[in-house]
Amino acid sequence: MLAEDFSISPGSPDQLGLVLSPQGGNFALYSETATAVDFCLFDAADREIARLRLPGRSGPVFHGFIHGLQAGARYGLRVHGPYDPAQGARHNPAKLLIDPYALGLDRFIEPHPSMLGFDADGLPSRGDSAPFVAKAIAQSPVLAPSPPRAKKSWPQTMIYELHVRGFTRLMPEIPDRQRGTFAGLAHPAAIARLQNLGVTTLELLPCAAWIDERHLPPLGLTNYWGYNSVAFMAPDPRLAPGGWKEVRESVATLQAAGFDVLIDIVLNHSGESDQFGPTLSLRGIDNASYYRLAENPAHYINDAGCGNILRFDHPAVVRLAMDTLRAWTQYGGVDGFRFDLAVTLARGGEGFDAFAPLLAAIDQDPVLRHIKMIAEPWDVGPGGYHVGKFPPRWSDWNDIFRDDVRKFWRGDRGMIGGLATALAGSEPMFGKFGRPTKSINFVTAHDGFTLADLVAYAYKHNEANGEHNRDGTDANHSWNNGVEGPTDDERILALRRRDQRNLLATLFCARGVPMLAMGSECGHSQNGNNNAYAQDNLLTWIDWGKADAKLIAFTRKLIALRMGEAALHADAFLTGALLNDGSIPDARWYGAEGEAMRDDQWRQDERRFIGLSLYAENSRALILLNAGGDVTFPLPAPRAGKRWRLVIDTFDDATDERFFGAGDSLPVEPRSVKILVEAV
Repeated sequence: MLAEDFSISPGSPDQLGLVLSPQGGNFALYSETATAVDFCLFDAADREIARLRLPGRSGPVFHGFIHGLQAGARYGLRVHGPYDPAQGARHNPAKLLIDPYALGLDRFIEPHPSMLGFDADGLPSRGDSAPFVAKAIAQSPVLAPSPPRAKKSWPQTMIYELHVRGFTRLMPEIPDRQRGTFAGLAHPAAIARLQNLGVTTLELLPCAAWIDERHLPPLGLTNYWGYNSVAFMAPDPRLAPGGWKEVRESVATLQAAGFDVLIDIVLNHSGESDQFGPTLSLRGIDNASYYRLAENPAHYINDAGCGNILRFDHPAVVRLAMDTLRAWTQYGGVDGFRFDLAVTLARGGEGFDAFAPLLAAIDQDPVLRHIKMIAEPWDVGPGGYHVGKFPPRWSDWNDIFRDDVRKFWRGDRGMIGGLATALAGSEPMFGKFGRPTKSINFVTAHDGFTLADLVAYAYKHNEANGEHNRDGTDANHSWNNGVEGPTDDERILALRRRDQRNLLATLFCARGVPMLAMGSECGHSQNGNNNAYAQDNLLTWIDWGKADAKLIAFTRKLIALRMGEAALHADAFLTGALLNDGSIPDARWYGAEGEAMRDDQWRQDERRFIGLSLYAENSRALILLNAGGDVTFPLPAPRAGKRWRLVIDTFDDATDERFFGAGDSLPVEPRSVKILVEAV
């Protein structure tokens, strides 16, 4: 089309973004500080063919109806207004902006020097960024066929955290063009691996269009994880080259295969970074309304550690976030969200607020109130740690579980109490909500060591990230079993394999919701890199040809055991109260000699053994965890007509199961877990 094919009239301010109709498209943009907004159209050769000034303004909303606009048109924005960073204003019409309500992009977003809004003298840069900016694509995605509603109850939820690209990039059964995409994740080969493992819920790392941090291209690196969103409502073209259609069809296929699908969503900050970052969208639209500025408005508050944070005490930001969540649920059909650095979303002038505008809006929204919400309940700002303080229907990532389980198996002193709290559902943090499944339990996640590296490296090794090993946490609570990194010593390798089994067994027998990080089940290593966000390569992709089949089988057995035994997945805190016929308590703690644990024993720092029997719904389990020396444990008597069946033994990964009766004792070797259940 040519420029003369388009005309514009005032249109409507009611719905932000671009809304198509048979006659054209209505566009509306929120900006309190702009003086004018141009809607710019581009042809297939990326030439600007029309620049249409929005003629309507209703308060802070600029709007116009573009007659003749059709689906597939490519567009961007130029926003006019003051450029005065000292006052928080950063308008620059030379910088083509991505519509924050864009539903699709024609390419992934790559950084370019022309995107900087200022020149070497700190004045507005006059270089046109349009040739280098991804263009929004006009479209009307089809709504998911039914309102999303998570199918798996929290007690039956088994989360598998995965990266869409990394999970399938090296999967040989998938066609090359689909590897690393949503279509690849929905391929029968990928589904078969997930079904074989037995997980119920997929938590996908960020899928919205993102940009590389500015220091990565000079290092020859790119952002792999995707925690640097720019267009929150547009699927990243690298993961979904087919846009919303590919996302929706893939999610529907995964749901039909029995999975709930959650999206890790990044709303706390944007990829525009700090005051030295690019002008791509919100910064050039209305910097002071969308971002929380510092006392010096030329700078940004950085509670997310990524250069900026969005201003969630402003209605335009709350609206943007709500519309983003609705887009992923209604267009993508997803069953819930994990919110990155969720404390930032609930920050106001007085800090964290569990009744913050966005959280309250989510809780009452008819589209969102029936799906799963998971908070990463911290950020790096002041007073930023709030595990167990999000609204009742939310669940929280529990890093205290992670750390205490790691420290127990590393051999730290005084960890019996912390381990017991973790096994019991972390009641000190979540007891007021009445359900252990508010705790998302994990021992590893995308951020940090892989499970294989956790037991093979005492220190991080992030040299490949180009930051001289300064990035990534040092608080890993890891150990190497005697040699740092790779070794051919079979004795050490055997210890490491056993420790992986110990950690997995602990995770899956604890009250709460277990989350398994991608690759934990197959021995995936990142060579000691605990911050592999910039490694879109063989370091992070799962090499299924090298997968540890025995570990996969062991993990599958653990998951099936947990799912089949109510004693292991019951959504109730432990009380010690007698159940059944009045003779069996819901829980009982044991010392190494089979004795009921006394108060003074919990305070003995040298203790390395703990036993726990659990009872629920006619299911009884006995869990024995030994991080110390040899123990011979006298088993409690099974109920009449039943025997103890040893189903998990991390010391011996053989699959043979053994039975024990009243009066029997069971050797519990050093650094091992044994799980028994009552059977006929």
